[in-house]
Amino acid sequence: MIIQFNTRAPVYMQVVDYFKKKMALGELQAGEEMPSRRELATELKINPNTVQKAFKEMEEQQLITTERNRPSRVTTDEHVLKRIRTELVDEAIAVFVESIQELDVTMDELVDKIKQQYGEGNFNDRSTGS
Repeated sequence: MIIQFNTRAPVYMQVVDYFKKKMALGELQAGEEMPSRRELATELKINPNTVQKAFKEMEEQQLITTERNRPSRVTTDEHVLKRIRTELVDEAIAVFVESIQELDVTMDELVDKIKQQYGEGNFNDRSTGS
């Protein structure tokens, strides 16, 4: 597991975001067991209290569930899992739109550039989810 920590956001939130992305990509499946807090702290070389704070945040966001004396697990709530993906996409689009608006690009030019970057054939497949 590799997380490139930055100084822009608290480390615990970067851990939360890492796991959100893994869930959104399906790399962490619903009901899958999470690594232990101690293992994660050791692997990431961060303070165990930071990992504990990240897990508490994930529990509050209903991303994981923890039963007494049992390992934490990824939520099985499909609504929460769909919400994660939607949030990540919305955040990425917001950052993109904010930066592109500064360049005064027309919508047509923007769509053409996006299709060009994505690759015409792949863009249509991905936009329909197939």
